[in-house]
Amino acid sequence: MSELQKKLQSLSEDYQKLQGELSTAVEARQQLESQQQENTTVNKEFALLDDDANIYKQIGPVLLKQDKTEAVMAVNGRLEFIEKEIKRIETQIEGIQEKSEKVKIEIMQIQQAAQQSQQAVAA
Repeated sequence: MSELQKKLQSLSEDYQKLQGELSTAVEARQQLESQQQENTTVNKEFALLDDDANIYKQIGPVLLKQDKTEAVMAVNGRLEFIEKEIKRIETQIEGIQEKSEKVKIEIMQIQQAAQQSQQAVAA
């Protein structure tokens, strides 16, 4: 019986670890989605500007003048990168969820087996 308890303890620890990883990945995705929203808003603002409008980029405490096409390209590049990262994180989340579900099923099977053996001993 102690062998089952050790296995169950190990699986429980694995499950908790996977849940922690899942939480971290979900937070990362939320952060990326927030950045995506910000950059999409900036892109919409750029669309409203004239081609000769003054655009400034903050680098540390300094504002540097930037060409509109250069600024638009930078924001579009950031959006592409963010979209790729979101897809990567979503794939990671799916993988963690699958592993977590397998461990959960295994835990339930061991618990059922332990209950059945206890009932058999009691009978």
